[in-house]
Amino acid sequence: MEQKPQKNYLRLRIFLALSYLFLFLNSINCSKGLKADYPVKPVPFTDVHFTDIFWAPRIETNRAVTIPFAFKQCEDTGRIANFEIAGRLKQGQFCSKYAFDDSDVYKIIEGASYSLAQHPDPALEKYLDDIILKIAAAQEKDGYLYTARTINPKSPMEMAGNKRWSNLQWSHELYNVGHLYEAALAHYLATGKKTLLNVALKNANFIAREFGPTKRRGVPGHQEIEIGLVKLFRLTGKDKYLKLAKFFLDERGNAEGHKLYDKYAQDHLPVAEQTEAVGHAVRAAYMYSAMADVAALTADQSYILALDRLWENVVNKKIYLTGGIGATGAWEGFGPDYELPNETAYAETCASIANALWNWRMFLLHEDAKYLDVFERILYNGLLSGISLEGDRFFYPNPLASSGKHERSPWFNCACCPSNISRFMPSIPGYAYAQSSKKIFVNLYVQGDARIELDNNVVELEQVTEYPWKGDIQIKMKPEKSDSFKLYLRVPGWAEARPLPSDLYRYTEVSQEKPVLKVNGEVVPLLLEKGFAVIERIWQKGDIISFSLPMNIHHVVAHEQVQAGQDRIAVERGPFVYCAEWPDNSGHVFNLMLKDDVILSSEFRFDLLKGVTVLTGEAIAFRSLGRRIKSENQKLTLIPYYAWAHRGKGEMTVWLASEEKAVSPLPENSSTRDKKENKPVIGDRR
Repeated sequence: MEQKPQKNYLRLRIFLALSYLFLFLNSINCSKGLKADYPVKPVPFTDVHFTDIFWAPRIETNRAVTIPFAFKQCEDTGRIANFEIAGRLKQGQFCSKYAFDDSDVYKIIEGASYSLAQHPDPALEKYLDDIILKIAAAQEKDGYLYTARTINPKSPMEMAGNKRWSNLQWSHELYNVGHLYEAALAHYLATGKKTLLNVALKNANFIAREFGPTKRRGVPGHQEIEIGLVKLFRLTGKDKYLKLAKFFLDERGNAEGHKLYDKYAQDHLPVAEQTEAVGHAVRAAYMYSAMADVAALTADQSYILALDRLWENVVNKKIYLTGGIGATGAWEGFGPDYELPNETAYAETCASIANALWNWRMFLLHEDAKYLDVFERILYNGLLSGISLEGDRFFYPNPLASSGKHERSPWFNCACCPSNISRFMPSIPGYAYAQSSKKIFVNLYVQGDARIELDNNVVELEQVTEYPWKGDIQIKMKPEKSDSFKLYLRVPGWAEARPLPSDLYRYTEVSQEKPVLKVNGEVVPLLLEKGFAVIERIWQKGDIISFSLPMNIHHVVAHEQVQAGQDRIAVERGPFVYCAEWPDNSGHVFNLMLKDDVILSSEFRFDLLKGVTVLTGEAIAFRSLGRRIKSENQKLTLIPYYAWAHRGKGEMTVWLASEEKAVSPLPENSSTRDKKENKPVIGDRR
């Protein structure tokens, strides 16, 4: 049953009025004492509407499939029952596997709230109301909220410690409530209800009484509360939340306040002195995101300098071609410089989301498109591979090669990735555009429309494009009144023959074809400023910008110090990294060699994987015949990396052999398909 139109309209207008306080770190700074902030402000996702064939269906799948599916999993695994038991609404013991499982419920509530903001759904809203009543019941009188301890305070789970805050390194008491704060803000801004927000504020006030320079000095083992505290500060204007976020950051690496957790939790040095990305990748990128927030709001240059150093380290030495981070499953995190194995790559889905959030904030700080190039690479590759096309199967790690042991799972004991996906997907429109007083930034090319508020003017944009499959983009300008401002169109690095803003990967060829920019049919010079094509003029209603990006197929090679990439080649087209998968290539891919001079062609296949552009060409297939190696030409078909693992288990690789010494010839009597049934080892946040 749908809500009445009048109620829908009122709710939407309330949300839009508040949305500049929302998740994406926008323009309102409520604090009277602090005037600094990000120089660039996002356009709220409620003011951006996708109508394309790529993202709009995925966001709808998230709404209709992923969110209900994730809530059902939380019911079946006892995550929701934990709140009922802690709140004495029912009898029982802590039901789920990990003491931090409360956080999964919070993240799905956050995603559901984003969905409600754009698609009113009375049944979903009522469902959230019921869960929130259970969460409120589970909160202790002083504000403490952690069901594992409340259910059994005398003998909580081992990772929880024997009393409050006694095992901050592993308990995630503070991590949990960071996600609570984000969910509470999302729910309040989507519905106008304060039921969950009151729980969050009560908890945050309690933690502010407990922790501080002259109080308890511990820090969370897993960063996240810092991001949530900044959002509460933006909503309420209360400095204590921002100060507490900065306190938790500044206490890292400070042995006077607590026993250091070392590199695994980025607790080996003060954050402003860190120069290398180390340890658990999700923890790290959440921390870097919080540092960017705090730096923007406090104008702390030491934080900004540290972030610049850390970003350079990651992008130059520690990021996969897919945008994934975290080379090892042993600690779900970064390895040494240039250590980027393929089949054992961890590249956790949560880490891709965290990396995207960090790069987005770096763009807001520096107004440089290179951060958006990384963001887009993550979005279309390392992040999107984490969820199936149907919306109900997930990857925890995202390897760049598989011998047939990988498949998406409907859930995990540590379910951080499915719940994280459910909250990120509906937020994607909020990354498409940004603005400052006289600037509009077009960051992502997605068909749809946007409403952007500039100084004393409102500008509507309509984008028409088949991106990411095609490179032609048309933008129709509709300002309320004629006005002079700058339009910034991101020129993707791949369109300028640069996979990443570093030398970690490079294209083997340099195309002579360049982007073409037109206004009202006339070619205009491509004036680049920090990776954006800039047009400054008096804009009139009806002006049309045409932007054509060359969709060339690129062969990619890795830096000579990336051992796993030597004598191998990868393939890209547009924002997509491609892979070879067994169903398209006679059952095997590790026996194939792709020479650099092979010309590949592209074709859109409506009948494959819900519609993808495939690349085809000729490879050389190798087979052992006793002591001889036989080679023969074989058709090669490549699909976008995000779409692999939808047709059963089998071989896949992003990096194909380009030299014979890197080939693994098929054994003489091998079958056409490797049927290994081993399951990947899935880590946990411990």
